[in-house]
Amino acid sequence: MEVELTARQVRIPKELRAQVEEGMNRIARILGRTTTASIMFRTQRHLQIAELTVKARMQTIAACGEADTQESALRAALAHAEHQALRHRDRKISRKRLPKEEKVLEAPPVSKPKVARTTQPEAAIENGRPAQPRAEIAVHSFPAPATVVEPHVVKSGDAIALRPMTVEEAVKEAEFRDRDLLVFRNASGDLFVLHRRRDGQMELVEVPR
Repeated sequence: MEVELTARQVRIPKELRAQVEEGMNRIARILGRTTTASIMFRTQRHLQIAELTVKARMQTIAACGEADTQESALRAALAHAEHQALRHRDRKISRKRLPKEEKVLEAPPVSKPKVARTTQPEAAIENGRPAQPRAEIAVHSFPAPATVVEPHVVKSGDAIALRPMTVEEAVKEAEFRDRDLLVFRNASGDLFVLHRRRDGQMELVEVPR
């Protein structure tokens, strides 16, 4: 896996690089060898922060770890990213195993009664004249109406961000909360909806004013 390391006002020792390589190899075995990643180490007051972004073919993972030491912060970020990678792999496997949609059962066609043919001399006589042959009427069958399932609506306030944020911050917030839907505003007050599609990609929808 190709990993890009960035350090802001901190130094990355060799032991930390070995820890990065070991953790990213575990994630690569889950998501695939085509994965690329970037890790940024920075410090905020006395807190060490490790921000991890992993990009796969069908998934983007963002994780963040905070601790007193760089090793602990990296370990937390790797554990969070590995958990998300396992969830993505399990979701993909379960989606492949879902059965195909059952076909709507159609009503059986109505069978027409067989009428014995008679010769002209043996035909019935109506009012002294031979009876006219009756025309055949085609009978059509229609499929049974599909059953409509009443949707189950559950209210949730966890999908709403309380503070303004950028798109990158919203993606990290959704991954950190482990949610597939997040409603947020940017610094200008514009409303956006961020949700995960079935293929794993995050889609951004801007709500018009």
